[in-house]
Amino acid sequence: MRAATLPASAPLPASAPLSSSASSSPSPTPPEEPARRRLAGVATMIGSGLSNQTGAAIGSLAFPVLGPVGVVAVRQYVAAVVLTAVARPKLRSLTWWQWRPVLALALVFGTMNLSLYTAIDRIGLGLAVTLEFLGPLAIALSGARRRIDAVCALCAAAGAVTLMRPQPSTDYLGLGLGLLAACCWASYILLNRTVGSRIPGAQGAAAASLVSAAMFLPVGAAVALSHPPTLTAVGCAVVAGVLSSAVPYLADLFTLRRVPAQAFGLFMSVNPLLAALVGWIGLGQGLGALEWAAIGAVVAANSVSMLARR
Repeated sequence: MRAATLPASAPLPASAPLSSSASSSPSPTPPEEPARRRLAGVATMIGSGLSNQTGAAIGSLAFPVLGPVGVVAVRQYVAAVVLTAVARPKLRSLTWWQWRPVLALALVFGTMNLSLYTAIDRIGLGLAVTLEFLGPLAIALSGARRRIDAVCALCAAAGAVTLMRPQPSTDYLGLGLGLLAACCWASYILLNRTVGSRIPGAQGAAAASLVSAAMFLPVGAAVALSHPPTLTAVGCAVVAGVLSSAVPYLADLFTLRRVPAQAFGLFMSVNPLLAALVGWIGLGQGLGALEWAAIGAVVAANSVSMLARR
């Protein structure tokens, strides 16, 4: 999960004014320029998704030494550094009315990443990310009143049931943690809206990341004392923080200036498929035909719903 993913419904910034020529009339925009901007945005979205899932895969390599808790702690530190550097929050000027959703967002942020990474450790990258994605998908479909959205909801539900069907090797705790991550991601989206309405820019998300990082300081110290970290493990955890927090956040800022918000949401839905591919290729976490079909059902449900809105 990203450190502070921008919501797909975020308003797009106004375009920069065109430079004027010697005459008073503005220079016309080359017809190929919008296409190039959209292509750059699409490429960035794909790269952001791959970066996010690759970061999670690399972070999982540190599980034997740091455990999911230690990896998440390092990731929270990286996210706090990046968001603070970008947003420069004015913490002293925040009122209690503003701090309340920030503190809730910090708690949800830490719980979301911890439950996701623990689920990855138990059931694999592809299944964990697919279950987590049910959270934003539920938010997207909850207010819909069209038949196509009802069909999409049933399709996603069928995929989720297939992923969680009882088997001799089923890890029910891992599945439960994946669903907890989904609930946290849904709460994260709703809290982000509240924080965004009370605090300008990304200052609220940066403040939440600082609080979350502070909460994980004793956790990180306890992990370091009980399981002395190796340089390789710490390096993997830092890389996970950069690829899964810093890169996606900056990529979202770039993308939302170049593609419509609906297209952003559509490409976000590909993340479960990217996670399954990265887990299969990078970690050797093979999936059966039913699991691939279930992941495809969840991705298709969001994709069809987003396309129908156009």
